[in-house]
Amino acid sequence: MAFERVSSEVVWRGRIATVRVDRFRHDDSPEIATREIVEHPGAVAVLAHDHEFLYMVRQPREAVGEEALLELPAGKLDGADRDPLATARRELAEEVGKGAARWRWLMKFYTSPGFADEQVHLFLATDLHDESAESADDERIEVVRWPLERLDDAIAECADAKSLVGLLWLRREQLTGRFP
Repeated sequence: MAFERVSSEVVWRGRIATVRVDRFRHDDSPEIATREIVEHPGAVAVLAHDHEFLYMVRQPREAVGEEALLELPAGKLDGADRDPLATARRELAEEVGKGAARWRWLMKFYTSPGFADEQVHLFLATDLHDESAESADDERIEVVRWPLERLDDAIAECADAKSLVGLLWLRREQLTGRFP
């Protein structure tokens, strides 16, 4: 089923997102469909482990009323080039104080394509070393060293979609014997 955007109007612009009202014509109907769309620059999430521990964070997520949501290190694509790998490296250093000698891009996915265009790039980071970077003043992050042998417990506790995608990918790799 094909469609074409016939109009688009920005109705709100903020620091991390923009809201548009777009109108679409689908090839199976003369009616015009109106959609409210949240534009987001995209993000990264990092599965970082040292073969014993998975490095995660807990942080408050006011939008959903969570005081300490368990998540993978992650962050918004910023800067002129919005390079996903550069962003992943920065976020791993800022959020958990680690760098990695080995990086592997795993996949990209939409977080909620019913109303938002946000796409997350998932990376695997291994051969970790200590690396520090300045984090934002308003971030309240607790670093969590989660034992890989308790990966199923992390999956059970996690309620964050991007983190669940990463954790479930890792669990599949364990089950199929392809553990990275």
